[in-house]
Amino acid sequence: MSRIPNSSYVMMTPESLEAYDHLSGLNIVVIIPAYNEERFIGSVVLRVKKYVETVIVVDDGSTDQTAEVASEAGAFVIQHSVNQGKGTALNSGLQKALEMSPDVVVMLDADGQHVPSELLDVVIPITQEDADIVIGSRYLENRSEIPKHRIWGHRIFNFLTRAVSGTYVSDSQSGFRAFSPKALNTISFNSNGFSVESEMQFIAKEYDLNVKEVPITIRYTDPPKRSVWLHGFGVFNGILRLVGQYRPLLFFGLPGFLIMLIGFGWGVLVVDIYRRTSTLAVGYAMISVLLVVVGMVGFSTGFILHSLRNLLVDLLKDKNGR
Repeated sequence: MSRIPNSSYVMMTPESLEAYDHLSGLNIVVIIPAYNEERFIGSVVLRVKKYVETVIVVDDGSTDQTAEVASEAGAFVIQHSVNQGKGTALNSGLQKALEMSPDVVVMLDADGQHVPSELLDVVIPITQEDADIVIGSRYLENRSEIPKHRIWGHRIFNFLTRAVSGTYVSDSQSGFRAFSPKALNTISFNSNGFSVESEMQFIAKEYDLNVKEVPITIRYTDPPKRSVWLHGFGVFNGILRLVGQYRPLLFFGLPGFLIMLIGFGWGVLVVDIYRRTSTLAVGYAMISVLLVVVGMVGFSTGFILHSLRNLLVDLLKDKNGR
């Protein structure tokens, strides 16, 4: 059950009291994936538990005391023996949350960058049935001091994810999100790494889930644990994998079609050479045939995978009664 925090922690207004009253009878479950976060996980759990009773921490193969600290802070801890990635950690947390029949599930990061007092802002659209997925966006309002390299990186990933998923959000990489029971019964991530946030946009489009954003604050108190460039390339690689999985016609079919066109163009060149010189350009002709064959294989592969995927998605929707 959600609960009203001690007034010494939060300034209560009539509007916020009304919101708390609305949420007081709800079963809200918070999932926090964590990897080597013993410095922050305890305080994050304690701050979140001012607002909700149930906090699930998924310790994704940490080599420090993350699991022990989280447990002492009052979280239910799931431990992976080895590091498997954020997507796998979230799948474990969501599976456990399903067993608790929640009204809302919230995910946030373990490094203390999110502000737990904004949890209710993220939850309310779900409780009012305005959304199936709510994303806390650091870009809707100017609340945070965001490093410029992150802003440009996020803009690139926002554009790419929107273009290939068909779902627009202003902060595709936000780790502060809430899910309705409908979304919870639909979502299962194929991504292992940090492209899992982008995958949600593919899932939302595919299953007609309503996505809404609310403004949040994010705090960059420590330097990133991972190289920004390596992290960025990891997300980019993950998005390419998602395109192959969710948009096979785009991933295989479009390049195949373009290669086929180049092959036909090369064939026109062969014909032109023969017309002018009465000599068959064998090398050019072989390249033309090769390009056409490769292009046809790519296009047909994309078309077949696209058809099979749509069939499987329809079967899953029917199985879930949608």
